[in-house]
Amino acid sequence: MKKVIPIRAEASFNAPAKPVNVSSPLLGEATISGLTNPPPLSVYIHIPWCVKKCPYCDFNSHESRGEIPEKRYVAALIKDLEQSVPRVYGRKIKSVFFGGGTPSLFSADSINEILSAVRMLTPLDYAAEITLEANPGTVDTAHFAGYKQAGVNRVSLGIQSFNADYLKALGRIHDDKQAIQAAELALKTFERVNFDIMYGLPNQTLEHALEDARKAVVLGSDHLSFYHLTLEPNTPFHLTPPSLPENDTSADMQEQIEVLLAENGYEHYETSAFCKPKSQARHNVNYWQFGDYLGIGSGAHSKLSFHDKITRETRHKNPKAFMDNAEKGNAVDNTWAIEQADLGFEFMMNALRLTNGFEIKLFRERTGMPLEAISMRLAEASKKGLIIQNNSFIQPTLLGQRYLNNLLELFLAN
Repeated sequence: MKKVIPIRAEASFNAPAKPVNVSSPLLGEATISGLTNPPPLSVYIHIPWCVKKCPYCDFNSHESRGEIPEKRYVAALIKDLEQSVPRVYGRKIKSVFFGGGTPSLFSADSINEILSAVRMLTPLDYAAEITLEANPGTVDTAHFAGYKQAGVNRVSLGIQSFNADYLKALGRIHDDKQAIQAAELALKTFERVNFDIMYGLPNQTLEHALEDARKAVVLGSDHLSFYHLTLEPNTPFHLTPPSLPENDTSADMQEQIEVLLAENGYEHYETSAFCKPKSQARHNVNYWQFGDYLGIGSGAHSKLSFHDKITRETRHKNPKAFMDNAEKGNAVDNTWAIEQADLGFEFMMNALRLTNGFEIKLFRERTGMPLEAISMRLAEASKKGLIIQNNSFIQPTLLGQRYLNNLLELFLAN
């Protein structure tokens, strides 16, 4: 069996099935029954530009060659939101996440304008978690102060490593000193801060991976994301692979980082996420519990539940194409319904990433199907020692957490 590779936790969203065109008659065919109440709803806002594209990155991000059309893009985002409101009308927004790309390339005034539109067009919860991803090489005191004043109450900082050599190998635009400075500034400005950190880096040693973890612990962030460097298709690292640690060494990194964080009071609550008590990332937990999310911006994905179906939608991926179409009232590129046969897998793909598992009743609440629909698959997973199931809960075992990919394969429709 293959061990699971922890992927980026912050702002991850469900991998969509193959879409069909908006006008396809298939949209109404994959209907389900039993969805009595819609799940919690979050908003994801995509800012697609970066100073420099990292060689390992397969996200929808684009190097900012020349001036970024910031004002036009903000206006397009708001147009996208306006066009989307009828599909989520009256539903309270529990969290907002600015992801990228590098959202911290945008001014505080732009972030404020976007959040003002969210407040005006939707019932944003007064206690909503509002997170903004930031790159240590693009922030300063004025930026953070402005974001906080705009309403951002949580920052996710893309540290990746505190070691200058590994940062250079990853193609990051910041060095180790900037990483520390940005971390300290974020912690001084915001009560809630996440650090994104990677391991299994080119030529990285076990001790250096643990050193990054120790530095993160000393800084004292309430939330940490530790994920393994993966060589994604269509990236420079995939085309010209760097020299990575052996699989056994990477596994040791993962296991010893988990032990170190546990010893320092961090709960390992999701495959790649760790937090201090009561500091889970509420936006991401909504993903893992198969909640709904409205994604706006170029290439953004949405998952929206209705009484008779659960749909996904995507926006135009290219920033210019997105802006052109949003201005014409066509921000959404594709919409499709999730086939009933795929719902069990899609739910489990998210919920089984939570180390404490999920309440059984959540399955029906979020899919509209009885648990009996996947009972044979659950029985097989239990027989293989990958899950524990009782009358109220289903939880991945430690073996199931380590071999999550194999566990999830049991729930594939075919």
